[in-house]
Amino acid sequence: MPVSGEAGAGPDEHARTGAPGAGPEAAGPETAAPGSETADPAPAAATVLHTLDGGVSWITLNRPEAMNAVTRDQRERVIALLAEASADPAVRAVVLTATGRGFCAGADLRGTPGPARERVPGDVARTIRLGAQRLIAAVLDCEKPVIAAVNGTAAGIGAHLAFACDLVLAADTATFIEVFVRRGLVPDGGGAYLLPRLVGPQRAKELMFFGDALSAADAERLGLVNRTVPAAELEALAKEWAGRLAAGPTRALALTKQLVNASLDGDRGTAFAAEAAAQEINMTTRDANEGVASFVERRPPKYEGR
Repeated sequence: MPVSGEAGAGPDEHARTGAPGAGPEAAGPETAAPGSETADPAPAAATVLHTLDGGVSWITLNRPEAMNAVTRDQRERVIALLAEASADPAVRAVVLTATGRGFCAGADLRGTPGPARERVPGDVARTIRLGAQRLIAAVLDCEKPVIAAVNGTAAGIGAHLAFACDLVLAADTATFIEVFVRRGLVPDGGGAYLLPRLVGPQRAKELMFFGDALSAADAERLGLVNRTVPAAELEALAKEWAGRLAAGPTRALALTKQLVNASLDGDRGTAFAAEAAAQEINMTTRDANEGVASFVERRPPKYEGR
């Protein structure tokens, strides 16, 4: 479960993942010609590490030399691992983290070939829908609680990857950057959906309009981060929180996650109906019965995740 304690990169270091042959400010790490995201030359299992420890699925981006700018193969492996976590009763919590100085510097386009044909209307939207948006949706839709342990720079889609998680822990050396405006781009990968819900529209616009690097401490102050700790303590805190989640009532947590994520998209009547339906479903689980029984018997509950 590697989590680096190294300092984050400067605000523009992630730009090294820009388009080939262009200057570092010419293209952002989140944009690509349709279908042109970098295929990782290393096996996906080496660039996205995975372990299961005590009911916790640890997913670790492992391309520190590229500040963990994510390739197409890495993206697909993360999506697959999150889907597996949802389906596997042995997985009861997920931690998403990275090695080196960067959490994720965006989407890696280095060495990307040019488009095979002239771009036509619809190509860019399709690329975003099938790429960055699928990755963010996989985190939001995972049926197990997902913790981001942000060890360094999280820029562009990397920042959105962290913000999509249910809980965000950050090293005090981490930074968050809405880099899109620096490249003249519209935020993608769910940024305009996530940020207003987390910090409100005014703060979201400030972050997206200026693209300034946000320190971990400021991110915590704004409500984007749950806890900021010294870098050397990040892994231990992630283990502690994930262990507590893994010992909890897994299905109840999944239904709670669904209710909270949907709460800002509907009216009160819809939210109340969803809440009642969720509790109806939850009361059929072993863990709900155990929770009630342990209360009556005045003993700690022993949840099984079922």
